[in-house]
This record gives sequence, structure tokens and C-alpha cells, in this order.
Amino acid sequence: MKFQYSEKKIKLPRNVHAYAEKKVMKLARFFDEDAEALITFSVEKNRNIAELTVHGAGTWFRAKESTSDMFASIDAAVGTIEGQIRKNKTRLARRLKQDAFVRSAEETSFAPDETEEEFNIVRIKQFPMKPMHREEAILQMNLLEHSFFAFRDEDNDGAFAVVYSRNDGGYGLIEDVR
Repeated sequence: MKFQYSEKKIKLPRNVHAYAEKKVMKLARFFDEDAEALITFSVEKNRNIAELTVHGAGTWFRAKESTSDMFASIDAAVGTIEGQIRKNKTRLARRLKQDAFVRSAEETSFAPDETEEEFNIVRIKQFPMKPMHREEAILQMNLLEHSFFAFRDEDNDGAFAVVYSRNDGGYGLIEDVR
């Protein structure tokens, strides 16, 4: 597993990074060797925040935990991702059987760009959208803890679509009509 660290408004000693790496390596059994982990440390209002994002060949897991101790925040973030994996074990196992985690290096590249344009776009994300079923897109959205998720809809011949969380607790779908 490859590790990247980011520190916002804080400078941590190396032992915190080593501790985080040791704890996140417990998740390595769920992923291939080429999995990536991004750990962001920050402090806000006397709260230590650890944000952990793990990307393993097409699936993203994200957790953000805040406690009074950075070590406890790391433990909680790893526990949250472990819980996400267990909660969705059957769905993820089905995806594994369908080789959903098998991708080439070109398909898994993620390149954020920062540009300034007339309408003040402050960040551009580019990534390949793999075809998936609507249920799988909702699962991926929930694992990322996002309110929407863009994908290629296998149920609609690979057309661009977006699933989103509704305020009433349900899900919505925006689909391309050609």
C-alpha cells in the first residue's frame, strides 16, 4: 500500500505518521498491493482531525474523524473504513467476483488541476468513469460519504448519469436522454 500524508495548520512528528501507517496497514488485506492511502491531519478548535481516503483499484473509501487526541482520531478513521467494508461485504464480494477491482494503471489515474477561469472554477477533477449499475453507484456514493456520484449507467447503454441523496432519505437519478 502506498501512503501520502498531508498536514493542514499543523506540523506532526514522524511517529504520528508511523502510527497511522501501522494502523492503515490493517486494511491492506482488503486491497491489492497497488492500493493508495491519503491521510490528512488537521486541527480545528482544539479538535484533532484525521481524514483517511483509501483507493483500491476502482473503489474509494473515505472517513473523517475528530477527537481530542490525534492517535484516537486515526484509530476511529480506520475503524470507520473497516466498518464500511464489513457493512458492504456482500456487495463488495459480488463486485470482486465480477473483476470490478481489476483495472489498468491508466484507468486509475487521478489528476486534480487548479485553474482560474472566467467563472472562477477553483478545482477540476478528472477520472475515468467506469460503467456500473445504479445500485453499485449508490454504494460507491455512500462509501465516499458524498451527496452525489457521476457514473456511466450500464442500465442505459453506458450513458452518463448521476445518482444523488434526497432530503427525504431516498435516492435520485439524473440520466442523459439521447
